[in-house]
Amino acid sequence: MLPVSLPTSTSESACDRLMAGEGSGVDERPVTSYATAPDGVSISYQVNGDGPPDLVFSPTSGFLIDLYWDEPGFVRFARRLGKFSRAVWWEGRGNGASGGNISDRVVEEIVDGDLTAVLDAARCERVVLVGDGPDIIRYAVTHPERVSALVLINTYAYYMREPGYPWGFPPEVVARFTAAATHVWGTGAALEVIAPSKVGDEAFRAWASRNERLGHGVDHIAGSLHSEFLRDTRALLPILTVPTLVVHRAGDRFIQVGAGRYLAEHIPGAIYVELPGDDHLFFVGDTNGLLDEVEEFLTGTRQAPEGDVVTTTILFTDIVSSTEQSARVGHRNWTALTDAHDAMVRGVLARYRGREVKTIGDGFLATFDATTRAARAAIEIVTAAKGMGLEVRAGVHVGEVEVRPDDVIGLTVSIAKRICDLAGPSEVFVSEAVKLHLAGSGIALSDHGLRALKGVPDEWRLFAVGG
Repeated sequence: MLPVSLPTSTSESACDRLMAGEGSGVDERPVTSYATAPDGVSISYQVNGDGPPDLVFSPTSGFLIDLYWDEPGFVRFARRLGKFSRAVWWEGRGNGASGGNISDRVVEEIVDGDLTAVLDAARCERVVLVGDGPDIIRYAVTHPERVSALVLINTYAYYMREPGYPWGFPPEVVARFTAAATHVWGTGAALEVIAPSKVGDEAFRAWASRNERLGHGVDHIAGSLHSEFLRDTRALLPILTVPTLVVHRAGDRFIQVGAGRYLAEHIPGAIYVELPGDDHLFFVGDTNGLLDEVEEFLTGTRQAPEGDVVTTTILFTDIVSSTEQSARVGHRNWTALTDAHDAMVRGVLARYRGREVKTIGDGFLATFDATTRAARAAIEIVTAAKGMGLEVRAGVHVGEVEVRPDDVIGLTVSIAKRICDLAGPSEVFVSEAVKLHLAGSGIALSDHGLRALKGVPDEWRLFAVGG
């Protein structure tokens, strides 16, 4: 694919953004700012990344820009995006922090005015519009001076079935569909359709449910969905003049892949990419594959892997039965006890030259460049915790991981966590790979046999340290 020629924002905008706190990177939650629509309504938006180019994402129905940053998958998506662009996220009127009435979003002039207000407030000269189809297709046709390119993701030009157009809902079904959506709004039930890979992820479900409840009121969702399906921009497709990328996941359960193919077939010169997967949400599923296509379309290149792959030793620790222990000592004493525990763990990590990666629940994830030091640190943490009246378990494994600025990822990390989960109170379990590294260290090990690790292929021989 050839890179799209994209003009940058105004020359003064970089300094202005820094002064305003915008574009400060995705490691910090962006500040929510407000644009003023022509009728005086406040429209909320955020900016992350430095660009160019400027990418402006369509509002995602039922999701809020402030809550986006509570979801690790979105943060990873935004971090990768911020390396080759400046992204603007905004909320349609009547949703989240934006003012106005959601019913006004059926009026094309109002929607266009809201988007123009966001572009002006974010100091965008010309932009790449990304996401939902009908509104941004129309805007690209009516405001060509503001749009450099389109990236249409899992979307459509129209989504009501009729003769010669088999994509979307039959007219007699749409009312039942929208009524059903009303009954389950705020429960996360929509994940079955929009993010099936997350159906079993209770934390994600709770997060999605909160977005629904704090976004659209349940009284408005049926009308909002109905109006979205009725928008028809098919007649505009042949007169689009901006470079366009259409990306669609083949198994999308919400918007059928045929609707994406139709877009590409009717937009002059459009590039069409069909990706595997069945998630509709752009920040769920194989986001790297999606971002590869977007980055190549806009810049002509793809980034190298995000992190360096190295061999390291992973240590997981966890307070056993923390809920029961908290109830036993009382909330105030428990808070003091866990604070002391955290300080102790960090002191041990410092002595053995371990690197704290992050805390997970009541435990720690740390890395070591020497396996023996990791094992000795685990022993000391478990022993010191027991002296404090806490039962802590630990798991150690060694292997290749991908190192990122604030995380480590890979199967080695997952294995270490599962090993920790199988250890009992005040126990340290290690893998057979760790055992080989501990030869000659004087650390005693006892064989606990082959064990299955949840979600990890094969069986793994585990050893307990010191017993």
